[in-house]
Amino acid sequence: MSYKRFQAVPDSREKEVGEEGEELPGIDSLSQTDDQPDSELTILNQINEGEIKTGGGTQEADDEVVSGSPLPGVKPQQLDGSIRIPKETVDILRNQVFGFDTFFVTSQEPYEGGVLFKGNLRGQAAKSYEKLTNRMQNTLGDQYKIFLLVNPEDDKPVAVVVPRKTLQPETTAVPEWFAAGAFGLVTVLTLLLRNVPALQSNLLSTFDNLELLTNGLPGALVTALILGAHELSHILVAKTNEVKLGVPYFVPSWQIGSFGAITRITSIVPKREVLLKVAVAGPLAGFSLGFVLLLLGFIVPPSDGIGVVVDASVFHESFLAGGIAKLLLGDVLKEGTSISLNPLVIWAWAGLLINAINSIPAGELDGGRISFAIWGRKASARFTGFSIVLLGLSSLLNDVAFYWVVLIFFLQRGPIAPVSEEISDPENKYVGLGLLVLVLGLLVCLPYPFPFTDGTLTSFTNDAISSL
Repeated sequence: MSYKRFQAVPDSREKEVGEEGEELPGIDSLSQTDDQPDSELTILNQINEGEIKTGGGTQEADDEVVSGSPLPGVKPQQLDGSIRIPKETVDILRNQVFGFDTFFVTSQEPYEGGVLFKGNLRGQAAKSYEKLTNRMQNTLGDQYKIFLLVNPEDDKPVAVVVPRKTLQPETTAVPEWFAAGAFGLVTVLTLLLRNVPALQSNLLSTFDNLELLTNGLPGALVTALILGAHELSHILVAKTNEVKLGVPYFVPSWQIGSFGAITRITSIVPKREVLLKVAVAGPLAGFSLGFVLLLLGFIVPPSDGIGVVVDASVFHESFLAGGIAKLLLGDVLKEGTSISLNPLVIWAWAGLLINAINSIPAGELDGGRISFAIWGRKASARFTGFSIVLLGLSSLLNDVAFYWVVLIFFLQRGPIAPVSEEISDPENKYVGLGLLVLVLGLLVCLPYPFPFTDGTLTSFTNDAISSL
């Protein structure tokens, strides 16, 4: 899932800062300078660079949000220097919104029409933020939006107030549904082609042998079912938590049929725990369904008595698939031998791999959002850099890794747009679900290192038990 960038738009009237009607105390006099009228950066970009700019941050549930993932047809709006918070409003923020019981302001900095407040956070971040929001709503209405964030320079809490006018969504040259539909059609084609080996060697012959595509229909449906469960879970959990999502853009892949979907979050997420709920929902559903189908594939014999014949070595490509195969097939799975399988195993495995790829802790992938929600922005940025480097090295041996690192780098690198209150940690139960998703993704992607020989799994189990 990814966010779109938004830019401030010109407006001669007093600008508004919050979509949720949040508040902040004004400070001393506020300079009216704005030296970067053409900036496209969001608040998030500014945070990562050691500054917090208010010209393109996040928005609330009623407004679309900014992000670092460009999508087809997006044309960023220009930031206008006239959009800024007047000194009178800053005084109201200072005297009637901020206070000793919420956030005691020690300094302030103007930035592109908004204000960055530094100071001391009092009490729990969630409760203080709620008080600030209510006070701002009572004094200034819905004009402004407040964020409680972490300053990357010193890891201390800061408050940012921006006019809502600076958070207007950008227009797109191509309607979202049209672009998403085009991507979806190509993805359907790649899902079908992946399950028709006769056409993979000569893609141009597809147009002369369209009837062969029907042979790939069962496999395409199974993989699409897992993808659908993944996206539907995102949608349901997002709706429950009043988070708006954009239209999913399914990404086609010649290697595995699809790389999953890019789905924008188009509203401001209130806190990291909510982001975590939305992020883990898709992978958990996809992994659960894929795991059940994988087990069925191993247990149920092929309908034609033959199925697909694969070399045992193929199961070395995944620790999870290799471990399950050895556990269920036992000594039938041996090095250097071929084995007949229900094709459901291969189809479900592809769905698990797609979920695992989306669970990589990088950028705006589900895994990237999970790592951000659990450990914060700074740790998430480190995970992203490490993942891109690791995928880059893996791409020397695996073409799937190459295409995925390109996709992350250009479309899903982030940064993740700020949430309204970014300081509070999620509850442990949601952290546990997030860690489960990351571990499952790792198990699917890591190779199975043990040889498939008689008694290998039994010997390994016995050794593990005896060491306890």
